[in-house]
Amino acid sequence: MTSTLSKTKQACLRVIPLGGLHEIGKNTCVFEYGDDLMLVDAGLAFPSDGMHGVNVVMPDTSFLRENQSRIRGMIVTHGHEDHIGGIAHHLKNFDIPVIYGPRLALSMLTGKMDEAGVTDRTTLQTVGPRDVVKVGQHFSVEFIRNTHSMADSFSLAITTPVGTVIFTGDFKFDHTPVDGEHFDLARLAHYGDQGVLCLFSDSTNAEVPGYCPPERSVFPNLDRHIAEAEGRVIITTFASSIHRVSMILELALKNGRKVGLLGRSMLNVIAKARELGYMRAPDELFVPIKQINDVPDRETLLLMTGSQGEPLAALSRISRGDHPQVKVKSSDTIIFSASPIPGNTISVVNTIDKLMILGAKVVYGKGEGIHVSGHGFQEDQKLMLALTRPKYFVPVHGEHRMLVKHARTGHSMGVPEDNTLIINNGDVVELTPDSIRKGDPVKAGIELLDQSRNGIVDARVLKERQQLAEDGIITILAAISTDGQMVAPPRVNLRGVVTTADARKMSLWTEREITWVLENKWKQLCRNTGGKAPEVDWMGVQREVEVGLGRRMRRELQVEPLILCLVQPAPGGTPVYKGRADAEPDDRPAPRGRRGGGGPGRRNGHGGGQVRNTPAPVRTNAAPAAATAVVDKPVVEKAVAAKPEPEPEMPAGRTRRRRSAAA
Repeated sequence: MTSTLSKTKQACLRVIPLGGLHEIGKNTCVFEYGDDLMLVDAGLAFPSDGMHGVNVVMPDTSFLRENQSRIRGMIVTHGHEDHIGGIAHHLKNFDIPVIYGPRLALSMLTGKMDEAGVTDRTTLQTVGPRDVVKVGQHFSVEFIRNTHSMADSFSLAITTPVGTVIFTGDFKFDHTPVDGEHFDLARLAHYGDQGVLCLFSDSTNAEVPGYCPPERSVFPNLDRHIAEAEGRVIITTFASSIHRVSMILELALKNGRKVGLLGRSMLNVIAKARELGYMRAPDELFVPIKQINDVPDRETLLLMTGSQGEPLAALSRISRGDHPQVKVKSSDTIIFSASPIPGNTISVVNTIDKLMILGAKVVYGKGEGIHVSGHGFQEDQKLMLALTRPKYFVPVHGEHRMLVKHARTGHSMGVPEDNTLIINNGDVVELTPDSIRKGDPVKAGIELLDQSRNGIVDARVLKERQQLAEDGIITILAAISTDGQMVAPPRVNLRGVVTTADARKMSLWTEREITWVLENKWKQLCRNTGGKAPEVDWMGVQREVEVGLGRRMRRELQVEPLILCLVQPAPGGTPVYKGRADAEPDDRPAPRGRRGGGGPGRRNGHGGGQVRNTPAPVRTNAAPAAATAVVDKPVVEKAVAAKPEPEPEMPAGRTRRRRSAAA
């Protein structure tokens, strides 16, 4: 039985998407057979509104890091950021022996690798149409020219020991391509005749009926808007849309307008495309942005990034009025030659509103005919299915509803429902010549990079940033001696916190929390060191105070700010601070109160108002001190002892009763 299972496993092709499923972006896929792993693309995605300070989102690559010795190479289908944007970062964590891809995509990747300092972690090898490369012992990949919104784009025919897999990449069927590079339908049909085991196909526009219009269809509409403009023309589009950018430059030349470029990615992509011959435009067409204001408005065209409302993009800065070189004029015509990526609609609409408020004429929307998609519609997807005639079908590259719709299209084209899988990131597609099934999933998720593109923003950090944005922060400075005494009043600062509690009340609450911790948790947080000063887990003290005050804030004020407690240690024997907690009653129940017995200095088992004056007992089992968030300077001894406030006199015959001051 063991031998049979082993043979079955060896004969199984495993396809593992780590990104790009149930989402738009971070397309990353792994092919596994035996000891060989082959990667196809490694992209990124844009952060959502709640990801504060995050610059890019990438897939979790734990699976690749754990199996890096088995990685034999990578295949790149084209140069869009959602397909190559993560490669430079991944190379910081693991080597990739060789990366095969189109010339334009690898040229753009070279710049990213130089910037990240990882050029020595791999070898780049360019390929052309119908080139075949060998990756490891088990994968043979043919590059099939396709048509997309970016030049130099390919679909893949991957030959494996169990059969041929067609991986479409991003595609549409454009029969009048701007660069004259037609979709190689003959090779698709060839593999369809030979027999395709499985098709992994782009699902982005699976909900849209008909054929996707060709890229050239936007040319006359852009020409009309540019010709009719009385002042400056400002156009935003994807920098990587080489064909679109080429047409805009051609129209600028035709209409006698000089071109100014804004946005780092726009400058870099145009420079690479011109260098490699994918774009032709005379040098005199361009004017440095610092000199663009010297050109008459009627002769000016500004081409820039910002079509997705990115906060730091050129057009977004212009809409806010904080761009150093360009200010909006009422005579400007601003053209959005792009459609919002799902998730970016609100940002785009807000940018358009701001531009209109500033008086500009803004041209946008499907009705203007100034943008077409680079992804095929339903009829394009049917044609792909008809040419390849796959035995099994897996829709990829799209949100869930798109995958479902594409699966239904496959059923209409003769692929049985039992031969179709809808999968998620981390799912494992196991293929044999006679079966398709889901295997045990691998770890998948996201990695968040901050704006430096160096640090990983983990779940804890993201939650803290969300708390800061929503409810603000409370910082506490607590002075505590090594014998477990509060030796100075705590200092409390609020930033961004909306509260009805005054400063005095916040201070009293904080005193009660610190007192409770010292009364009830000190034994667990301190240990004896043989007669010397005890070792205190100051991080534990900090954590206990933060938790307790957080509970009180939620209960009393219905807010949940980020609470940061800094502990300032003081030597044992420092005069004790007599807290003010006794001076004011606390009538609320004490949820943190446990069945604690009353020991020396305790009231009802909880931390009362006044801190006990008895020496701390010997501690035996607490963790060593972790003082990363501890203020190291000792407390100035002469200033810490506060005179206790005199208690008010009580009427004769009455007994003072104090409620617990526990949180």
